[in-house]
Amino acid sequence: MNAPSFHDLPVHHLERPGGRIAYRVTGEGPLVVCIPGMGELASSFRFTVPALAAAGFRVAAMDLRGHGDSDTTFDAYDDAAAGSDALALARHLGGRAVLAGNSLGAGAAVWAAAEDPSAVAGLVLIGPFVRNPPTNPVMGMIFRIMMARPWARQAWLAYLPSLYPGDRPADFEEHRSRIRAAMTRPGYTRAFAATTHTDHAVAEERLDRVTAPTAVVMGSRDPDFADPAAEADWIAQRLDARITMIDGAGHYPQAQRPDEVNDVLIAFCRQVTADA
Repeated sequence: MNAPSFHDLPVHHLERPGGRIAYRVTGEGPLVVCIPGMGELASSFRFTVPALAAAGFRVAAMDLRGHGDSDTTFDAYDDAAAGSDALALARHLGGRAVLAGNSLGAGAAVWAAAEDPSAVAGLVLIGPFVRNPPTNPVMGMIFRIMMARPWARQAWLAYLPSLYPGDRPADFEEHRSRIRAAMTRPGYTRAFAATTHTDHAVAEERLDRVTAPTAVVMGSRDPDFADPAAEADWIAQRLDARITMIDGAGHYPQAQRPDEVNDVLIAFCRQVTADA
């Protein structure tokens, strides 16, 4: 199965308090739920889903609240909201799941693993925001202004290429066009702007409660972190996790270096679901 086939998968919806969460699912075997980051789509895992399905897993990729094909009618758009949606999706699909979260999705995965350890077989944290990183207050203020309405959509689309240092995926412009189309619909820019206010302290304060085996995948050139290797090491120490640094990749290594990341995910998922 090749990457474009991800877009051929039908979109399903899961009813949640306040709205519906969209997801695509394929494959048979132990369950893996993929959680994208802020401003992204389920298709940020477009290279991951087919590879995991081919390796013998049932794989679901969800859209965050107010993103992609999910609804914009919710009251909350943060780590806890996304984590609760991931747990609900895993229950709906009938299995204990490995949660693979990218960026904000990693904070959601940590929240979920602490909330219901019995439902989570393992965590894969990719370019993970599991705490509020130290930032220059002035730069933080500029980012919040950039991502405020009414110009949040245009600012995000202009900012997105910087998160892919070096070579971008061959379908990057197509992927960015899909994000643009989703954010153009009524209510979606507002929901995105609300998501930019996420406080990752709710994930950090739960780190010590996580018991699931964990893998950290970090791009060596991830511009969202002043020192990506140091951030990966800090997370690994808190969670007793293994680290894989993806040389030359940015904030979305699963799209920028899919073969390397897929190898890590498949090996890890096989290990933590061996008794499933």
